[in-house]
Amino acid sequence: MTKPDVIRIAQAIFTVSDLAASREFYVDLLGMNILHEEGNALYLRGVEDREWTLKLEQSRGPEDPVRVRQLGYRVRGEQSLDALIALAAQQNLPWRWEEELDRPRMLRLQDPFGIPLSFYHEVGTHPWMLQEFHRHRGPGLQRVDHVNVMVPDVKATMDWYLNELDFRLSEYTVDEHDAYWAAWIQRRGGVHDLALTNGPGPRLHHWAYWMPDVNSIIRTCDILAGARQPERIERGPGRHGISNAFFLYIRDPDGHRIELYTSDYITVDPDFKPIRWMRDDPRRQTLWGAKTPLSWFEEASVMEAFGGGLQAHEAGALTGIPVHVI
Repeated sequence: MTKPDVIRIAQAIFTVSDLAASREFYVDLLGMNILHEEGNALYLRGVEDREWTLKLEQSRGPEDPVRVRQLGYRVRGEQSLDALIALAAQQNLPWRWEEELDRPRMLRLQDPFGIPLSFYHEVGTHPWMLQEFHRHRGPGLQRVDHVNVMVPDVKATMDWYLNELDFRLSEYTVDEHDAYWAAWIQRRGGVHDLALTNGPGPRLHHWAYWMPDVNSIIRTCDILAGARQPERIERGPGRHGISNAFFLYIRDPDGHRIELYTSDYITVDPDFKPIRWMRDDPRRQTLWGAKTPLSWFEEASVMEAFGGGLQAHEAGALTGIPVHVI
């Protein structure tokens, strides 16, 4: 069976409890650009994104908990969508067609582990703002980079993405029994489009944007402090061992976790070999930086089930020392 040709991670859709508060956080403070706005939703992008990469939807009220509605990937052509439908039929995965703003043919699918996915090829693109420096605001979120999902069984989830969607392994964490605690997998030649980490799930650990330099991440801290919102800073700044990235984790008004990320490396060479880390090596999670708060290990955003409502999540298969995800 022909495999779909996934290009990269491309979009996320979050629901939020107060769209005005989320607009203040993402647009006024972080400087994300509004590509389209309607009564109950904002479509946002970074300065290098040629299409929207984050949609924020107003939830319906207290009876409608905030959630991650879907995580989306762009594919190489319409034949990749056909291949995904064939895969769904073979594995009895639920799927349907949806339309979203400038994406007239978007395949909504739930993977075998309960992660809500979407895939699309056709999209309306827009001029980037990378060199429109006079229009830049905030710290300078540049482009979508990756997503990190907590899952009960890292190895099984990783194997499905490697075998069925042709992802490639960059780095991974194992314990003394060679059990997988985390994996970083990619399609576009960076360290990861998708990270998988052991824990109750499926839940979104974080959604990440690439930053132009270290100073832009430091500026984020200054902006949040100046806005009297330093509590939005959950972890960092610091540097990871895995990926080598300089990082900062912040929380939006609903608790969705955003990573601002720069300074990793490429994995495109054919002789690249996945990097193995031991779970108990302290340098893998933090090469340097302050102690990580417990919230970062335990809290994550719930995901939407394919038929509506919240996706049930299971406990992680591995127990013991909390996985130090990034």
